[in-house]
Amino acid sequence: QVQLVESGGGLVQAGGSLRLSCAASGRSFGSYAMGWFRQAPGKERESVAAISWSGANTYYEDSVKGRFTISRDNAKNTVYLEMNSLKPEDTAVYYCAAGRITTLTSKEYNYWGQGTQVTVSS
Repeated sequence: QVQLVESGGGLVQAGGSLRLSCAASGRSFGSYAMGWFRQAPGKERESVAAISWSGANTYYEDSVKGRFTISRDNAKNTVYLEMNSLKPEDTAVYYCAAGRITTLTSKEYNYWGQGTQVTVSS
């Protein structure tokens, strides 16, 4: 069982930056792949980034490549999403998730946080 709590969301102007954190409880955090997903109002949830249990492998959706960076610190049971050059279309609730497979496919993730709101103003 893994419990996830996101933080770091907020309001930022276009072109700005935010760093999201996802703190996990449970002793086996280091064995899970982690993903970030987002859902904008009226839209389906979409993937953002994923990272393997060791941090050696990362994957990004094309829309965020070069702007977002996913990382993790297994000693702190935390995964991060560094977001730069933010655009209004990045506005969404951002969720972190834990699963056994490193993938951008949301159905492969078993545990989900409650989400944190990111709003980018133009």
